[in-house]
Amino acid sequence: MSAHELRVEGLSVRYGHASALSNVSVTARGGAITAIVGPNGAGKSSLLLATYGSVPATGKVYLDGEDISRLRPGDRARAGIAIVPQGRQLFPHLDVEDNLRVMAELLRLPNSAVDEAIDRFPILRTRLKSLVGVLSGGEQQMLVVSRALMGSPKVLLLDEMVTGLAPLIVRELAQTIAALAREGVAVLLAEPALGILRRVVDRGYVLIRGEVVTEVDGGGAALDEAYSAALGVERPKEIGIAR
Repeated sequence: MSAHELRVEGLSVRYGHASALSNVSVTARGGAITAIVGPNGAGKSSLLLATYGSVPATGKVYLDGEDISRLRPGDRARAGIAIVPQGRQLFPHLDVEDNLRVMAELLRLPNSAVDEAIDRFPILRTRLKSLVGVLSGGEQQMLVVSRALMGSPKVLLLDEMVTGLAPLIVRELAQTIAALAREGVAVLLAEPALGILRRVVDRGYVLIRGEVVTEVDGGGAALDEAYSAALGVERPKEIGIAR
């Protein structure tokens, strides 16, 4: 599989009078996991949501060199961008299988795509007819990741994928996204702190108060060091909307 590329240029997001992002440019390429780290309210979720097209933004979004800035979220999904949003956004009163069928219909995929998604994490097959609302946090996150991967995306956006999960689940999810990156998927994840994920992160950006203050290509540990240094220089203030 050829490596894909996501490129965001000059992205800015405002909510009323509050600026969430200001002229942010980032690149994520297949073969590497790119991380966005920053404190709560830094604009990490706004960056991913704007890239997916869920919130209004100015700037450009390119997928494999093609400008997709004018596409709606559903069209961006069909073009190859998938997102695992903060808060998961599952349907708690539907079972596991039906949650996956909803995504299959959105992406216009055959029924076989649901079976393939279930098999990505074997525990999901044992929960197939369970209502999503009764699943553990780890099981729900596995379902969300499986759902995002149903269309064989070129780009995977992960918003605080591992927050609050047990280390064993975090390692399994980390192995999954590392394998995807090796296959050529451009993985862009946003976290307030890397933790265990630093082992699989290859490069990334430090986001403070809606602006990129540092770009690092030296791996997860180097990104953590740059993040600590940035916080030591400037204690960030909340921007008014923590997303």
